[in-house]
Amino acid sequence: MDTRGKILQQLIHVGALLLTNGAEVKRVEETIVRMGRAYGASETDVFAITSSIVVTITFPDGEMLTQTKRIRSSGDTDFTKIEELNALSRRCCAHPLPVEELTAEIKRIREFRQGRLYFYCGSMLAAGSLAMFFGGNAADGAMAALVAVLICAMQRRLAPLCMNNVIFNLIVSFVTGTIICLLAGFLPVHVDKIMIGDIMLLIPGLALTNAVRNVLIGDTISGIMRLIESLLWAGALACGFMGAVWMTGV
Repeated sequence: MDTRGKILQQLIHVGALLLTNGAEVKRVEETIVRMGRAYGASETDVFAITSSIVVTITFPDGEMLTQTKRIRSSGDTDFTKIEELNALSRRCCAHPLPVEELTAEIKRIREFRQGRLYFYCGSMLAAGSLAMFFGGNAADGAMAALVAVLICAMQRRLAPLCMNNVIFNLIVSFVTGTIICLLAGFLPVHVDKIMIGDIMLLIPGLALTNAVRNVLIGDTISGIMRLIESLLWAGALACGFMGAVWMTGV
């Protein structure tokens, strides 16, 4: 593959990373267009939806290259990676990096993982504080924080084995709800407050927000696809917790 082909390949990798880490479609398209211009393209056409990216770049000598990338996973929301990719984009627009260095930077960002302690502590803090915020007491907050550890473990171990986020959310919410209901039979806690705190770790809030934003700015196809997907995630969560409550009779 020649240099121009490698540049196009890395540009589409940047777009895919942005998309799978929670960036809106408009940001994905603008980033690829600006980086393409920085690397000498006279014209860059990008079509991105939640499941696919198509990029065509045209150079001043008339050469035209096109690549398509299928996005098979919606991924997780990771603002750290989005920030890193935005910073890389700005660096390339100011002073384009050599292709080898650009490839290495993209690989570094793709392989970056937050430490387990950071991930678990953040989830425990969020679940516990939200359970108390919505009317729970200290015992409810502590219980929600402990259950959050189980949710984090399932996100790390179970998510790669599930076909999609709908199935994953259904399984996780059912298991989580069942454990909460069973523990509530032995401890003086409020089941609803604990469930509220823990369900907040799974609700696709950013995806839903991006879906509405995409529709409002004219990316109708992407917006509707993400909106439907978000509603299915939310429905799976509701069904999982409802099934747990029904099964345990709480």
